[in-house]
Amino acid sequence: MTEAAPARAWRVVLDRIETDLLDGILTPGDHLPPERELASTLGVGRSSVREALRVLDVLGLIRTATGSGPTAGAIVIATPRGGMSALLRLQVAAQGFPIDDVVRTRLILETAVAEGLAARIAAERRAPGERDAAAEPLAPARVALDAMDAPGLTAAEFLALDAQFHLALAEASGNTVVAAMMTGLREGIESYVLAGAARIADWDDTVARLRVQHREIVAALELGDPARARRLVADHITGYYAHAGLTHDGKDR
Repeated sequence: MTEAAPARAWRVVLDRIETDLLDGILTPGDHLPPERELASTLGVGRSSVREALRVLDVLGLIRTATGSGPTAGAIVIATPRGGMSALLRLQVAAQGFPIDDVVRTRLILETAVAEGLAARIAAERRAPGERDAAAEPLAPARVALDAMDAPGLTAAEFLALDAQFHLALAEASGNTVVAAMMTGLREGIESYVLAGAARIADWDDTVARLRVQHREIVAALELGDPARARRLVADHITGYYAHAGLTHDGKDR
């Protein structure tokens, strides 16, 4: 079998493994076929297979180990969602992102999450027998809210729970790409909002206001009100960044 062009050969391997992961043919804990088998099956050289495996390793999708036995070889440890999250975390760690870009990205992602989640809950509640199940996706978000009500939280602790709340909503949306992006951006978001907290003189009042806003967002979602949920999330995000003096005007320009 003729080997693919060298410049693209490793992409052939990468695309095949990614497809198998997305289709559920490969799942976390599975071993990848040996290098020789992948090379023969896909018509590429073993060097191209090794290059693709190095990329997957960096992205956090697989772990490779030499030797023999059940832990040797390349083992799947995450889904493509995990790889996307890892890639974003690396980007954040390497050079960060402009704060205004972070705000705009959060607005795009999280307002869409709120609108879609509220619409889904509304549709489920209209469907016979779905009323009790409709609110279940919000359970993890409520756990984060309850944890944020604990007295004596430091700013770092409160804001870590705040980030978990927003991530819980993204995961509840069922959109794995959005959830992966939010996971990857989480550390960057936390670092910015924590830096902003140090600039807020009335921190206790701000925390009280954030708690109320979170509850209002969840209430709008429970009611299945997409427009209100979207507006509350947008106001919540832009309001904090503007109050902390982190953006020029706190608006999604």
